[in-house]
Amino acid sequence: MKFSVYQVSRKGGREKNEDRMGYCYTRDAGLFALADGMGGHPEGEVAAQIGLQTLAALFQREARPRLADPLRFLHDSIFAGHHQLLRYASSRNLPDTPRTTIVACVLQGNAAYWAHCGDSRLYLLRGDKLIARTRDHSYSELQESMSHVVPIAERFNRNVLFTCLGSPGKPVVDTTGPLLMQPGDRVLLCSDGLWSSVTDAQITRQVANAPISDAVPEIVEMALREGGPKCDNVTVLAVEWEATEDARDSGGVSTRSLQDDVFASTIQASMADTPLDELDDAEIERSIREINEAIQRSSQKRR
Repeated sequence: MKFSVYQVSRKGGREKNEDRMGYCYTRDAGLFALADGMGGHPEGEVAAQIGLQTLAALFQREARPRLADPLRFLHDSIFAGHHQLLRYASSRNLPDTPRTTIVACVLQGNAAYWAHCGDSRLYLLRGDKLIARTRDHSYSELQESMSHVVPIAERFNRNVLFTCLGSPGKPVVDTTGPLLMQPGDRVLLCSDGLWSSVTDAQITRQVANAPISDAVPEIVEMALREGGPKCDNVTVLAVEWEATEDARDSGGVSTRSLQDDVFASTIQASMADTPLDELDDAEIERSIREINEAIQRSSQKRR
């Protein structure tokens, strides 16, 4: 694989930044993910980190160096993150479970696969065209989608979601793919701090017309300006597929020389950057072992 990646997270007018993002890759597969911890519930940053950490751990286990079934991996790994949040809250007797949205994309071979839960979004751009984007799991987006079928007088707040990780009910996880990629295609993952302040047209125009290392910081700054003093945190991770040599010189990655068992991850490294006394590496490792053992037991039963 050859790709260029650029990521940035800016604290808006909120008390703290509960967004998390990162990516992992082997020689033949890449995982790119972003999570937005939900306010109104405890420890949103913990929820986002656990969601990403679970994805990274299972990717390391399953991508050897390719995923056998990328869509199933995304679906099962996101659900594993959900169960980790329930276990985390139960083990600490929390009155409420930490919650997060999540969006993740796998690039493997010449195809993209993605999944999401909540209102963190994925945009796929080709040239100056928006090819695809995720649909938020919010009542306002559902209302918009159904308005031509069932007129609804009441308008819902866009922040009201009907699903997320860590909720009491079973999360809704939408998956898409495979979608064949072309050289120069760009995948952008973002929290709602971006798309709530700038339009899809602005995102498409900005990201299409400049290197992602220039385009992403500019669109983030635009969102912060438009959002004003009470702007949400703005987090973006962008990937250019089969990037040009110039693009790879700035945040670029080529995996051609990697061995089968080589795994790299910025998600695991980000644990050291998370100022949490509630969560430590030993707890994460214990939880990941439990996930792996449960998956192995499930696989043996299916055989």
